Order: sequence, then C-alpha cells, then structure tokens
Amino acid sequence: MTINLDHEWESLLPAGDTHPYRTGAWRPQTREWTARDMHVEGEIPTDLNGVYLRNTENPLVPNADRYHPFDGDGMIHSISFREGHAEYRNRMVRTEGLATDLEAGGPQWSGLAESPLTAVRTDGWGARTRMKDASSTDVVVHGGVALSSFYQCGDLYQLDPVTLEDKGRASWSGAFPDAGVSAHTKVDEKTGELLFFNYQTTYPYMHYGVVSREGVLTHYTPVPLPGPRLPHDMCFTDNYSILNDCPLFWKEDLIQRGIYATKFHPDMPTRLGVIPRHGTEKDIKWFDCEATYVLHWINAYEEGDEIIVDGYFQFDPSPTMGPEATVDQRMFRFLDLYAMQSKPYRWRLNMKTGAVREGLLSDTITEFGMINPQIVGKKYDYVYSVVPTEGWFTFEGLIKHNVTTGEEETFRLPSGSYASESVFAPRPNSRSEDDGYLITFTMDVVNDVSHCEIFDALRLSDGPVARIRLPERICSGTHAYWADAATLTPLG
Repeated sequence: MTINLDHEWESLLPAGDTHPYRTGAWRPQTREWTARDMHVEGEIPTDLNGVYLRNTENPLVPNADRYHPFDGDGMIHSISFREGHAEYRNRMVRTEGLATDLEAGGPQWSGLAESPLTAVRTDGWGARTRMKDASSTDVVVHGGVALSSFYQCGDLYQLDPVTLEDKGRASWSGAFPDAGVSAHTKVDEKTGELLFFNYQTTYPYMHYGVVSREGVLTHYTPVPLPGPRLPHDMCFTDNYSILNDCPLFWKEDLIQRGIYATKFHPDMPTRLGVIPRHGTEKDIKWFDCEATYVLHWINAYEEGDEIIVDGYFQFDPSPTMGPEATVDQRMFRFLDLYAMQSKPYRWRLNMKTGAVREGLLSDTITEFGMINPQIVGKKYDYVYSVVPTEGWFTFEGLIKHNVTTGEEETFRLPSGSYASESVFAPRPNSRSEDDGYLITFTMDVVNDVSHCEIFDALRLSDGPVARIRLPERICSGTHAYWADAATLTPLG
C-alpha cells in the first residue's frame, strides 16, 4: 500500500468530544490522504472504470451552542478505478465559510438548530441566511468537473473529480443566481445538461434553472409558491422537470422573529409541479397529492399521458415526542427514517386530465435510492437503497428493489458497520439494466477501519466481490455519485 498524508487540518472541536454525531460512525477526520495499491480482499473488476464520489458533513469547527450533523464542513471522498486498480483521495471542500471560521478561531454563523440572530456574522448564504454554506450535502459531475452543494442553497464548489484539486466556485460566466443553488442538482447524461432549483423566504420562494453541458446558464425562471417552503430534491424525465411543494415548512409568522420552526400540515396537499425542461412559470402544471414530505426522489419518466414519479413517502414526517424528550432528541427525530416511516411510493400524474393515482411500491422502510445512471428519466426496474438504522442516522445495509415485480434483495453489514449511499456503475456492454456494480464506503466502528466495497449488482446478497481498505476510518456521510471514465474529461 502506498499512502501519502497530504494535509492535516486544525480541529477546533473540544477534546474528548462526546456529541453523538461527532463520535462513533460520525467521528470527523482532520487528515487528507492519497492512497494507491491498497490492500484488497477479493478482486477489483477490470471492467470497472470511473470514479465514486461521496460528500459528507465533517466538522472542524464547533457550533456556538447546539450542533446538528448537517452543519458539518464538507469533505469529498474519491476512489477512481482503472483496469483493476484503485486510487483514493479525500479533501475538505475549501469553502469561504470554513476559511472564515478557522481564521476567526470559532463559528461565525449559526447552525440549523440555532437562531440566526445569534450569528456573529450578519451575512450568510442560502434560504435562511446567517448560515454557513458548508457545501457538505451532495456531489455530482458535470462537464467533467465535480460540484459539491449545500442543502439550504449556496455556491457550487468545483473540484477535479479524480484528484479533488480545488477549482473554486462555479460562476456560469457571472450568471450564477443570487439565491444560490440547492443540493440535488441533476445531470441528464443524454443532453449533458445540469438541472437545478433554489428556494428562499421571499417571493417567488423558488426558482428553477438549466445549465448547458458547456457550463452556460441557458434557462432560469421563477416558480411562485404560496409561501416559503423546504424542498430538498427534484427529478426529471426526457421532457419535464418535477418540483414539489410539500406541506412541511417553516412557520412564516415566526421567520421575522428569527425562528425557523418547521411544522407539518396534514390538512394540506403535497403538490407536485411538472414543468417543461425549458418552460416558465406559465407552463407549470400542479397536481394535488396526499400530504407527506419527500426527502428524496428515486426517478421519473413519461408513459403515455402520464408522468410517473417515484420517491420515498413519509407516513409520519413529524414524529411526536413525549414531554420527557430532550431538545436533541426532538431535533434528531427528523433523522430517524423508521420514525418517519419512509417507504418507496409511486405517483401517476395524468397530464391531460389532471388526475392523480398514487400508492406504495413497497412496505419496506428505506431511503437514499440510486438507479442506473444511463436510464435516469426513463422507465426503469431497479432502485438500490440503504437499510436505515432504527433510531439513528446511519445505514446498516443495502437493498435492491424491483419496482415492477416488487422483489427485494438485501445485504446487511456486520453489527457496528455502516454503509454510505451506494452508486450503481453499469458494466460495459451490459446485457440488462442491473448488469453492473454497486459501490459503497463502509465505516466499521468495531474494528476502526473503512473499506470501499464493490458488489455484483446481479448478486447483491452474495456480498462484496472486493473490499479495498482505506487509509483510515472515514466519517459517515450523506450523498454520492458515480461518473463513468468517459465523462471525466473537463470541457474547454
């Protein structure tokens, strides 16, 4: 194994830290590595060529009062594959907010569970302002460049997807939106376009945009909503994008007092908005659906007069807590996918009649679904999701679900080991939609080690065909992306 320690960051976290989301599987890292010729159990497939990227919240700076795991500073992990060899790197995202915090020697902005009015700095990013853009939520590759993003809107930070070299913030030739960009930008591999949305607390409350393969903002339109909302994700088909207005959002009358308290309104519908790829607010068709909150969508596609939309329906988006519950317990209940009863679900939206048909795809509690990237926006059969840990924000296994037949195949990790969001890498000249590899990073708390694990997606329950040992145990994380080798050459 060839390992280089490239950089070590100063951590301002307290010695002997006991915070539940800064210890155990969520213990942050301070060291950046480059590793080659790593120890491998099994054999890396020689036809696996590309890069698996994962973003995570990896705090170097404490909060002033109350830490939420989504406040952590962004760190990208990259493992690239070429003809049976692997190369690993991890790098902090060099955000403006992190640099300012470290220079000041402490937090300058308030976190998710803190009042914005307590922030040292009165500026900030995103929907809430006075909040640091940690760029720690999502990562995609567009035009050969990796883009990290933040869930409450902010800048897009650019990195080389293999070396993770910092390439600064995306500017789109000076046309980058003032309201920023939300996490869960979408890349259409067929057209090369990047689709995105943002949201804010002032009218029109949401915008939607399209960026060309070459990095030019070609379309940007307001999406007026009844008030400030908290959309987290979007999806698309060949011709449409699907946005949402879910009835779980900040209480508007409290925002002026600096209080960002969410409330679920079960008497209000979930609204799905279908907009042509380059349409305007006049073209949006809204569909009223059963009340819920959807954290992540799986896929969408067109079938006759209908738009089919699949995602994870939360049957209890705001779980109740007893009077004895602590503030942290109340806050972290929104991380418990079991408590929220998150299950795969399908909406059928008739573009001619306006009718909606909806219902469960499975009664299994799961989330964080990924599909074959070659068929995003098209009819599909398979989604690869995580098995969540009950009562906690970690993933203890992977599940392959056939949305057509309902068949499910599961692989569970040993006790004390946890997975990351897992990507599907198609096999070259694949003979079926599920002919490829499933890739994940694991955090083994018991043995204090991390691996990159590769599965044959045709036989998930057989276990990994290769386990690549990483230089140190990595921090648990959120979202990931697979980029085929053919997409890794930057344009221009």
